[in-house]
Amino acid sequence: MNRLLKYLKDYKKETVLAPLFKLLEALFELLVPLVMAGIIDRGIGNADGGYIARMGLCLLLLGAVGLACSVTAQFFAARAAVGFSAKLRLSLFEHIQGLSYTGLDRAGTSTMITRMTSDINQVQSGVNMVLRLFLRSPIIVFGAMIMAFTIDVKCALIFVVAIPLLAAAVFGILLATIPLYRRVQEALDRVLGLARENLTGVRVIRAFHQEAREQQRFGERNQALADLQMHVGRISAVMNPATYVIVNGALIALIYTGALQVNVGELTQGQVVALVNYMSQILVELVKLANLIITVTKALACAERVADMLEIPGGEETLTGEETSAGQETEAAEGAPFLSFDHVCLTYRGAGDETLHDITFTVNRGETVGIIGGTGSGKSSLVNLIPGFYPATKGAVRLEGRDIRRMDPEKLRRRIGVVPQRAVLFQGTVRSNLAWGDPQASQEDMWEALTLAQAREIVENREGGLDAALSQGGKNLSGGQRQRLTIARALVRRPEILILDDSASALDYATDAKLRAALRTIEAGTTTFIVSQRASSILHADKILVLDDGELAGLGTHRELLESCQVYREIYYSQYPKETEGGESA
Repeated sequence: MNRLLKYLKDYKKETVLAPLFKLLEALFELLVPLVMAGIIDRGIGNADGGYIARMGLCLLLLGAVGLACSVTAQFFAARAAVGFSAKLRLSLFEHIQGLSYTGLDRAGTSTMITRMTSDINQVQSGVNMVLRLFLRSPIIVFGAMIMAFTIDVKCALIFVVAIPLLAAAVFGILLATIPLYRRVQEALDRVLGLARENLTGVRVIRAFHQEAREQQRFGERNQALADLQMHVGRISAVMNPATYVIVNGALIALIYTGALQVNVGELTQGQVVALVNYMSQILVELVKLANLIITVTKALACAERVADMLEIPGGEETLTGEETSAGQETEAAEGAPFLSFDHVCLTYRGAGDETLHDITFTVNRGETVGIIGGTGSGKSSLVNLIPGFYPATKGAVRLEGRDIRRMDPEKLRRRIGVVPQRAVLFQGTVRSNLAWGDPQASQEDMWEALTLAQAREIVENREGGLDAALSQGGKNLSGGQRQRLTIARALVRRPEILILDDSASALDYATDAKLRAALRTIEAGTTTFIVSQRASSILHADKILVLDDGELAGLGTHRELLESCQVYREIYYSQYPKETEGGESA
């Protein structure tokens, strides 16, 4: 929790004023039993109506001032807690946005969502409760004991015994529940992860008629969460009855002792009532303190989880050592190929084996490079190394002779247009989605990109054209339409390197052929990488990389690979039987 307190620095005034006004409210509340004792002993005892009226007005004044202090304290506490959580949530979101792909893989989507929502809400409640009750409850408890000593020492000794017993009960339960609340939040992570997985794959679940199986899986995880919460709840539930037993036992002893004192004339009836009121105040405040402790326990567990997320290293991995000067970089780049992979290996964090092993090739500016291979051969992993989404664990990826790990990631990615394997669009309009590629793009630039991506008719046929509304994730479009719009989004920025990661898988062969023909008309300076399962998509590439189990099994043109690469031949002839080899240009 200490690591998160810096987000309260802009609310120093509120964090001081909220407890201060609660302290004032507590002091006014401690005066009420004394006023009541005076009303009983002097007003009622002496039948003094004027005194009763004056003390009654005094009670009303104490109540009004106490209410004003309470409302003011609540205002400042809520302002500080909500502002704190807003800044923390924004900081966490910015941190997540800055994580590398490795960091995102390490955290996990469901965990990040839980941290952003449930955990921060719990921390917000904890801050609010602490500012309101952390000073008030102890002041009432110890203040009531001190006031009891001013009335009668013998009766006050009952308070001295009762308060440590109450503290032992409260803090004993606290120590037992702190680790359990962390386990509850982790179980909530698992439930959320399964729910997200089911919602994402609901069509697959229904297609394979696995609803009953998924319901059973969710039921098991949900029941595990419920059992854990009930276990923690049972322990926490002991707190209230334990405090009530101790306080009511103290009340019995107090009334008995007070009655004896009254009988011998050492105490008045009003003073006994005041002592009972002070004991009742202690009971109420300790119940509040118990609830505060439960809330703070949850908040501390959640704060640790949020802090752990913030400690995941952000940014991209860069090379260590002194940066070379601009002149040295230019000199090193002379005569170097536009893009090169130099004995590159890639191992994902937590994986035992290498995903890519000893990949070496060069690409000249303006070339079209096809990448093909079986499922899991490392095609997407290879193209993800070019923008630096993952760092090479061995070797180097160089752009114009410079290791991309020495380059500013933002400047590097401005030169690259990426169409990921999964087509993702954002809620808004066609125009707002295309503007992701280039915020300064003109309407003509957008239409040109849509034409190249074979998506012009999609937009023209929708009401509003470029301003046609898109739902979240582009769910109001078909899979092929989403893919073409994501290709257009990448083309809008006129990238030096265009990466199409199996981005035409939902297109029919005719549209795919038109798209490939249109891509060949792009400016000569654009270097294009086409990842595809279809041999037809890469037949005319200047170079074709054939991957097999993370290794480069072949490199060359289509005709060269048919002669020299067994893996490529198997892929090609599985799609084009040998007797139709003459149609290889299809």
